[in-house]
Amino acid sequence: MKLLLLAALVGSVLAEGPIRRYYHESVGIPLAAAIKRREEAGDFDGSKIAGGSAAALGDHPHFGGLLISLSWGGTSVCGSTLLSNTRAITAAHCWTDGQQTAREVTIVLGSLLLFSGGTRITSSSVVVHENRNNDIAIINLSWVTYTNFIQPASLPTGLADENFVGQLAWAVGFGLTSEGGGISGNQFLSHVQLPVISNGACAAVYGPAVVPSTVLCVSGEDGRNVCPGDSGGPLWLWSGNQRVLIGVSSFGAAAGCERGLPSGFTRITSFVSWIQDRL
Repeated sequence: MKLLLLAALVGSVLAEGPIRRYYHESVGIPLAAAIKRREEAGDFDGSKIAGGSAAALGDHPHFGGLLISLSWGGTSVCGSTLLSNTRAITAAHCWTDGQQTAREVTIVLGSLLLFSGGTRITSSSVVVHENRNNDIAIINLSWVTYTNFIQPASLPTGLADENFVGQLAWAVGFGLTSEGGGISGNQFLSHVQLPVISNGACAAVYGPAVVPSTVLCVSGEDGRNVCPGDSGGPLWLWSGNQRVLIGVSSFGAAAGCERGLPSGFTRITSFVSWIQDRL
């Protein structure tokens, strides 16, 4: 996802500019329009992460597509994760990206389509973390009834000291399938398993200021990664028989999602208390 402005200088990738600014204009609005056109054409079943595979309904019952109604009337797109019958979590920049702010969001649960089907709940009650650099926000929802295809993710409450490095975690979203790509008729809501890497390895690409301890990074090797439009979506893994949320999709390289560069997620273990206080 193109949420971090980067420049390539002498073979290096350097971070510059405000993180996650102007997401809606550059990514979310055009992507939402493209997805809607495909769905209305009747040949669209979602869209997929780069290097991933099609996700079946129920593979990620905690995932919610997020349709964002901006204050001026435009529509943007992100992802989210259901945490309880009345709460979901997303990236703060999905609500406000430094240039545009939403007036309401519609979470789409239990569906492979964004603009039709599933359980759809609209909310204008979103709590953004008080520190803007912490890219996390809670969505307050009216009551969501659980089904086989709609279930909450668990918080990593017993994993506070775990950094998850080397573990494979699932990412899922309605984002693009490739850097600079478009929405095609054979695309699906997709998922991919990505290896978690150390913050040191991630900071070697983006710099330590961009990768504090509250960020978790995954490798983008072999063209497998999150892409534009996957913002706010979950990074999760199994712990016992529970789907445990460990990250919220936050930023990637503007150089592209297939260049082998890491992507960053808000590290959930850093915000468990903040989240629990708002459940």
